[in-house]
Amino acid sequence: MGTLKDRLNDDLRAAMKGRDELTTSTLRMTLAAVRNAEVSGDAARELSDDEVLAVLTKEAKKRREAASAFQGAGRADQAAKENAEGEILDRYLPAQLTDEEIAGLVAEALRAGGFSGKGQMGPAMKAAQAAVAGRAEGGRVAAEVRKQLS
Repeated sequence: MGTLKDRLNDDLRAAMKGRDELTTSTLRMTLAAVRNAEVSGDAARELSDDEVLAVLTKEAKKRREAASAFQGAGRADQAAKENAEGEILDRYLPAQLTDEEIAGLVAEALRAGGFSGKGQMGPAMKAAQAAVAGRAEGGRVAAEVRKQLS
């Protein structure tokens, strides 16, 4: 199997051949975000799978936030489109951890680092994020770290 970017390109071609407009537009937007990330900075470079995964995670989060905003504004049709795009992106993301799994990983990271008290929130978050490794949203991890440090 090739890289994640290759998989995105292959799936884009398949969606175009199958005339799946939603998947085609979603993957085009995602690949554009990946290309933008590749050319940002001092010199253009090829992104690693982990970096492409970070871009995908960011794009999926944008879709969830937009869907929530549209839902709040009473635009259910646009919210449904954003949710559908988010579901397409979720195919490429690792499975999200449950709250219990997050609690266990955070507890282990805090125990290993010897963190206690709210004053150590920053270093504790860094350790917890490393333990979770992109399998849960930062907000969920932060809430669990705050809860366990208090």
